[in-house]
Amino acid sequence: MNPTEARQLPLALRWPPRQRFEHFRSAPGNAPALAAVQALALGTQAPWVLLSGPSGSGKTHLLVAACQAAQAAGRRAQYLDAARLRADAGALRALGGAELLALDDVQVLAGHAEAEHALFDLYNRLRAEGSSLLLASALPLSALVLGLPDLRSRLGACMQASLSALDESARRALVQEWAAARGIDLEPAVLDWLFARAARDLRSLHELFERIDRAALAGRRRITIPFLRALLAAHDGAAAS
Repeated sequence: MNPTEARQLPLALRWPPRQRFEHFRSAPGNAPALAAVQALALGTQAPWVLLSGPSGSGKTHLLVAACQAAQAAGRRAQYLDAARLRADAGALRALGGAELLALDDVQVLAGHAEAEHALFDLYNRLRAEGSSLLLASALPLSALVLGLPDLRSRLGACMQASLSALDESARRALVQEWAAARGIDLEPAVLDWLFARAARDLRSLHELFERIDRAALAGRRRITIPFLRALLAAHDGAAAS
């Protein structure tokens, strides 16, 4: 991606309908992080936020939710994954055009000198333009191995907000909630089988649940362990071919 292409990335995406604040299921202790992200989405004077947490804690959900809320409030919003820009410092440096920029997975930029300098320049320009910046990282700032001290200083000026992941009982309850909303009765044994084999982060779980629901509706089948076994085997076979 070159800088021109980066500037032309769409600001108004077709946002995932379930990735809104009202659909966010938070682990105990995540309320301050959620409040900070909501404030930044809606207010130009709110502190910028560096959100950190392990896989499955909901970082991407909150970044996308912030963009949707900002757009609903009349602000231009843009979400990007930093992994797409790590090898193109010029594209990263040239990002702009949004009143709220949500940049995910910034930990991938750590240790790459050109990318770090580009993020530093982007930070300064967005601050000068009066835009808002929301960052997410799998690691807290203290654990990021940054070669550019000035970038660490800039990131340190952001509000540091951490997320913890839902435990298994909460994830199971959430899947049951999704099923109940569709009129589906998931037996405990089916959930046991599913959770023994499925990825644990919420996005992957929701994508898998949607695939299961579509297949069950198309085949007019109950969701049973044999049905799930056949569905996942067919998917694995297709992915391997």
